[in-house]
Amino acid sequence: MTSAPSPGRNAAPARGFAVTVAAVWGTSVTAAMVAVPLALRDRLPDPLATHWSGGSVPDDNMSFAADLVVTLALWGVAWIILLAAALHGAALRTRIIRINWWAFLFGWAVFALGVQGSTLYANLDAATWREAELPPWTIFAVLLVAFAVGTLAGYLGRGGPDPATGHPAEPPPAVRLRPGRRTVWVSRVSNPWLTWLAVTAPVAALIVIGLAAGDVVDVPAAWSILSVAVPISLLGVATATVRVTVDPQGLRVGLGPWGWPARRTPAGAIESAWAERRTPGEVGGWGVRSVPGTGRTTLMLRGGDHLVIRRARGGEFAVSADDAERGAALLNAYIAEAAGS
Repeated sequence: MTSAPSPGRNAAPARGFAVTVAAVWGTSVTAAMVAVPLALRDRLPDPLATHWSGGSVPDDNMSFAADLVVTLALWGVAWIILLAAALHGAALRTRIIRINWWAFLFGWAVFALGVQGSTLYANLDAATWREAELPPWTIFAVLLVAFAVGTLAGYLGRGGPDPATGHPAEPPPAVRLRPGRRTVWVSRVSNPWLTWLAVTAPVAALIVIGLAAGDVVDVPAAWSILSVAVPISLLGVATATVRVTVDPQGLRVGLGPWGWPARRTPAGAIESAWAERRTPGEVGGWGVRSVPGTGRTTLMLRGGDHLVIRRARGGEFAVSADDAERGAALLNAYIAEAAGS
């Protein structure tokens, strides 16, 4: 596999190459996942052992047909999504997306093949599924090989570096401030999924407490669930909402419903500001995302408009914000005012 070029150069050939590799590789993996079990069908019990606990002891089973369908779905759903991304061109937009796309295409295939292969190996020539023993180290070997293959594929498919994105082509806008008049711009953005998580986690905790009080679940199990639900709820509350404020002091970004904790960047420490559209795929997901070597950090709550600043000492910071262009214009006015004072 050769290194995929950056999306800015030869984008059409690169997309064709990615689509071809995904189609050929995916078809080959799918064919192997069907042909090998069918070839070994007469040497396998039905049902098959599909889960092991306590070392190599099987504790769950599934029919041959059901196991084949589940295994194919494990790989097939991911393959279809990756192929669609390549057809659309989304797999080639930025280096970090290319790395993840290539890594997942090959690493996940190896993982799915490893899961199926280990299951077939354990059940091979066993009289019943209860006699299918699986060495405990098998799953670790599968994970290790899948990770290694994915890492290598991501490295080879990373392509060239992303084009430098400093200032926009046009000079950043700035509003004209009236003497003695101070204006404040505020934008509040929420992530509905994190908000839903923050609400449902404590509800689940209350249900668990009620079940524990009624002796439906034991106390240790209830504490285990609470130890997960409470931090998830607190984390969801803290990160589901961001409040972005531009005032004479500069830029303030506050987290949570009360805008705290907050990070402030003085106007004198900012070179310029502008609005830019960004997506989670371009920066590596939701939350605080930073691409190594670029000096770019993004607080991503949802795709769309972002307020971007370039610091006077170098580096960029972007945050999800509605009406970001107006906020950037006001911030540029305060930056100019700070520079002239």
